[in-house]
Amino acid sequence: MGQRDTRMKMAFLAAVAAGLAAFAPLSVAAQDAAPAPVAAEAGQVEGAQTAPGPEALPGNLTPTEAAAAPAAEGAYTPMAPTKGKGMPTSYEDDPLKSMTFQDQYSANGEYALWMHDWILMPVITAISLLVLGLLLYVVVRFNRRRNPVASRTTHNTTIEVVWTILPVIILVMIAVPSITLLARQYETPPADAVTIKATGYQWYWGYTYPDHGEIEVVSNMLDEAEALKRGEPGQLAVDNRMVVPAGVPLRIQTTASDVIHAFAVPSLWFKMDAVPGRLNEKLLTIPEPGVYYGQCSELCGARHAYMPIAIEALPPAEFAAWVKAQGGSMPGEAEAAAPAAEETAAPEQVAALTAR
Repeated sequence: MGQRDTRMKMAFLAAVAAGLAAFAPLSVAAQDAAPAPVAAEAGQVEGAQTAPGPEALPGNLTPTEAAAAPAAEGAYTPMAPTKGKGMPTSYEDDPLKSMTFQDQYSANGEYALWMHDWILMPVITAISLLVLGLLLYVVVRFNRRRNPVASRTTHNTTIEVVWTILPVIILVMIAVPSITLLARQYETPPADAVTIKATGYQWYWGYTYPDHGEIEVVSNMLDEAEALKRGEPGQLAVDNRMVVPAGVPLRIQTTASDVIHAFAVPSLWFKMDAVPGRLNEKLLTIPEPGVYYGQCSELCGARHAYMPIAIEALPPAEFAAWVKAQGGSMPGEAEAAAPAAEETAAPEQVAALTAR
C-alpha cells in the first residue's frame, strides 16, 4: 500500500507540474498575438496635424491619462483640423465661398454639389431670365398706350403646346438626378459597417460604439477661447469628438433622450433627425481622414445653438489604436485569439495527459 500511495502522489505532482507548464506559453502567445503599435506622425495623413498639448486628446480620459496614453499606446494622436476643410468659411477669408455650400467630402455630397452647380443653378437661372423676358415683352408690347383697343384673343394653340411641353422636359431633366440622389441617401449599410450610435441630449451629444466593447463618449462644446487656442473654430469645437475610421462604411444611428434633435454635418452632406423612442439609421462613408464639424439642426431648447458635432475620421489602424485607448476592442479580436491559444496549449496538454 505504501508503494502504491507513493506512485499515486508522484503521478499527481507530475500532472500538476505539467498543467502549470501548459499555462506559461499561453501568456507568451497572447503577447505575440497582440498587434504591434502603430506610429501616428503628423505627416502621414494629408490634412492631419498633431494637436498641441495632451488636453486636446479626445475620449473619456483625464488630462493626466491623456498625456500618458500616446506614450503607452504609441499609436493614437489627436488630429488638428485643416482650415477650410469640414468647416464654414468666413467672409473675411473668402466672401464668395462663405455664401455657398461647403466643400464636400462624401460621395453623396459631391454628387449633390454637382447637381446644384450644373443642373439646378443653370435651369433656375434660365427659367428666371425667360420669365423676366416675357414679362418685359408684355409690358412693352401690350401696354394701354400702344393698344388703346384691348385684344379679344382667347387662346393660342402653339403657345399652349409650348408652355406644356417645355416644363415637362425641364422637370424630367431635374427629376432623374434628384431621384438618384434621394435613392443614394437611403442606401442600406452593409452587414460589416461600423456602427456608431449618436444620442441627443439637452444640450450635448453622446456616442456609443456597440461593435467595440460598448465605448461611450460624451461630447460637450468647448469654450470659444479654448477652441481658438487649439486652432479650432469657435462654437464648433468639442471636448470629445466622435472618432470613426476613414474609408469604411459607417452605420450612423440616431436617437434622443428628451426632445427631437438633428445630427447634421454639412461638409459630409449628412443630416438625420434624432427622435426619442425611435432609432434612425443611415449609411455614411468618409473617404479621407480629417475633422468635420456640424451642429444640431432641430430647435431643441434654450441651448440648441451650443451642441456642436465634431467627427474625426482616422485611418483604420489609428482608429483601432483609439479604440484600445478607450478600453474597447476591435470586432473579431477575441475570436481570433482563442484558436491561437488553443493551438499553443495543445502540445502541453498532451504531455500532461501522457505523464498521468
